[in-house]
Amino acid sequence: MTVPDFRQPGRDVDGVLDTSVLVNFLRIDRMDLLAVHSRGFVVTDHVSEEITECYPDQQKRFIAACREGILDRKSVTVPRAWELFESLVKTRVLGVGECSAIALAECLNFALFTDDRRATKHALSLVSNLLVLGTQDLVVEMIHQGFLSVAEADEIKETWEKHHRFRLKIRSFADVL
Repeated sequence: MTVPDFRQPGRDVDGVLDTSVLVNFLRIDRMDLLAVHSRGFVVTDHVSEEITECYPDQQKRFIAACREGILDRKSVTVPRAWELFESLVKTRVLGVGECSAIALAECLNFALFTDDRRATKHALSLVSNLLVLGTQDLVVEMIHQGFLSVAEADEIKETWEKHHRFRLKIRSFADVL
């Protein structure tokens, strides 16, 4: 499979993935879905460290996805992003991965992809115009873009539920289309 370059015209890098969403795709070995998505995806160094430290089984897949250009790693170095990151970390409400993803998404005006309800609530309380999406939204986008059928998406949903303790509050993706 040829992996599209996220730098190509027509594939804008405009999504920051938090660990919660990223791990869902790493666990089922479906980074190919992120590769063909119309969005390009960024992960922060802090999210990268969480994958390395907390998810050793997914580490090889993560490294391969970065090497193949499916994911772009970015550091939170822009002063405005760093200031927001530091202020979020000081609250001790969220982990550093969530804090860095929120800060980078806000600074770059990207969508934040997280399934962490606390991170979503906290992010929106600080940055009201931030677009926050989750795994379910990402799968719905994939169905709309023609990369997944509803039946395939439902199979993935079932795999997450049965083998990875990740549950969506829908019976089928057909219910949200």
